Amino acid sequence: MSFFEDGKKVLSNLDSYYNESIRKEKKVIRQRTISELHHKFDLSTHLTKGDLSDERLDSFLKAYLDNTTRLHHPGYFAHQVGIPHSTGALGSLIDGFTNNAMAIYEMGPAAAAIEFFMVNLLLKKIGWQPMPTDIEKRLTFFHGGGVLTHGGSLANMTALLAARNHLDTTIREEGNPSDLVILAPESSHYSIAKTAGIIGIGENNVIALETDSCGRVKVSKLNNSFQTAVNKGKRIVALVANACSTGTGLYDSIDEIADFCSEKGIWFHVDGAHGASALFSNKYKRYLNNIQKADSMIIDAHKMLRTPGICAALLVKDAAALDHAFEPKASYLFHEKKQPGFDFIGQVIECTKAGLGLKFYMSFAALGEKGMADYIDNTYDLTRQAFEYISAQPDFEVPCRPESNILCFRFDAADEVQIKLRDHLIEEGSFYISSTALNNKRYLRIVVINPDSGLNDIKNLVTSIRQAFATLFPK
Repeated sequence: MSFFEDGKKVLSNLDSYYNESIRKEKKVIRQRTISELHHKFDLSTHLTKGDLSDERLDSFLKAYLDNTTRLHHPGYFAHQVGIPHSTGALGSLIDGFTNNAMAIYEMGPAAAAIEFFMVNLLLKKIGWQPMPTDIEKRLTFFHGGGVLTHGGSLANMTALLAARNHLDTTIREEGNPSDLVILAPESSHYSIAKTAGIIGIGENNVIALETDSCGRVKVSKLNNSFQTAVNKGKRIVALVANACSTGTGLYDSIDEIADFCSEKGIWFHVDGAHGASALFSNKYKRYLNNIQKADSMIIDAHKMLRTPGICAALLVKDAAALDHAFEPKASYLFHEKKQPGFDFIGQVIECTKAGLGLKFYMSFAALGEKGMADYIDNTYDLTRQAFEYISAQPDFEVPCRPESNILCFRFDAADEVQIKLRDHLIEEGSFYISSTALNNKRYLRIVVINPDSGLNDIKNLVTSIRQAFATLFPK
């Protein structure tokens, strides 16, 4: 069987899968055991025979797709993983087939050029000076920089490494001293503390910023955390703010925090993995007012920019800080050579790097900036409608008014009941939602991210939760 014929089978199965999902003909989530799936997919046989083509490929694909979590299903409300545009998915196929490991320009000029373009698009949206396309002019004037990487956790880590090395240029070669801390709210993504542990600062040296009852940073209390660090003789690598927080989807006050950091001489990093996509919305970009005052920011394109996973952007105001973060040495890569383009390898932890810009660009170009803005506006708008509807229900509690497309709520029952309700919904298969903790209480949580979900789906979810409670706890 030829690549073309097998490719037609793949596309045919994906088309059926998409239509089954949006029509709710299959469960949004189906969780079998690992051993059951190994048997179902007949993995050992295909591996031994080397026969995964033609009808055997078709059978394998049907079994595989039938056991995936269906993000295209309108009942998918669980996590911050977006529904990719089909054109972007084709970009993933093209990148996988060409396999251009474009961290050095000569290994993927087309992919590197597109990544350069997309990074500059984001820099301009923030309000930073884009990178010059004439590489000879790089760092001859003040401009921004950035790179696409494999996920927000890696992007956050790279940003904090750049901040650390900017604070003390000897650390990269000599190692960490014991006086480094990071300031971040407890509502920060776990990758911030994880990064502190990995790069040798230590998770216990992440000093918590005071927050309000919904997890937003209290600007009036910033100086308390700053003085705590100073009184202990610590140097602050960076202050991290959320745009928006993972648990509740709320934005910290970027403008005011930026002014505080500027006054104190602190690197200001914004974790915008989810909510910074609002930069493309005329309606909701107000939550990122004066984002250009930050020193670094990340955006996950695979969350709210309709891009297949995984694709995250790390962006810095000053490209020099990122250019000097790693400065790798490898004689087989770095030597005198004709260089018409730019090597991203000096910006990232990875050496081999996929051409992430292609699927990002193809998703965006298929929708256009207006189409992307409409998508963001619609999801944020629908979340506000969900808030109004659920808040009006006497047996539900909503702790915070939403600012993005994330909404937390709970049924009028104990914490352990919330988890049992979620488990029941997942088992039944019409809805897939998540859960989070806030102020020592357990909440149900939805992420309104599917462009095919509507208010009726939200209302049906509420009905399903009530039915689940009645089934689990009959009178």
